[in-house]
Amino acid sequence: MRQKKWILPVLTVVCLAAVTGMIIALVTGGNHIKQAEFTPPPFDAAAQTGVPVVPDSLGFGEIDAKAYKFSVCGAVQLKNGQADIYFTNPEGNTVWLKLRVLDESGNALGETGLIRPGEYVKSVTIDASTVNDAAIRLKVMAYEPDTYYSAGSVTLKTTIKTDS
Repeated sequence: MRQKKWILPVLTVVCLAAVTGMIIALVTGGNHIKQAEFTPPPFDAAAQTGVPVVPDSLGFGEIDAKAYKFSVCGAVQLKNGQADIYFTNPEGNTVWLKLRVLDESGNALGETGLIRPGEYVKSVTIDASTVNDAAIRLKVMAYEPDTYYSAGSVTLKTTIKTDS
């Protein structure tokens, strides 16, 4: 019985110390953490105005993502480090678009810059170590003009063919 009398005061002191530590951490914890500055993605220097003429063999089609539309090739073929994707932001959109090519693990293999409505990018440079018939994902990201707020993203799964 004598040993149990000291347990309650010790537990009370431990609880008070823990609560005090949490309050101090909450009040001062965020002061040393710096927010990363947002760097807007650049516009694609290779963007062209208009609607591209695309070979039928590339599986070019329009995707309706509800908030915006875009067109891209589903049959991605890599030749000399370049993949013709004809990534298109239709004239009727109100967002800027960007496309990123990812491998199965989500690592970036290549990407475009931003394109405005009425523009397209014919090709994207792809990491040279990409293998034939590799599974890839085409991630399309939409941004509200001027604020760069996200307007959503869409990911398409396909494979990449390499010319040997």
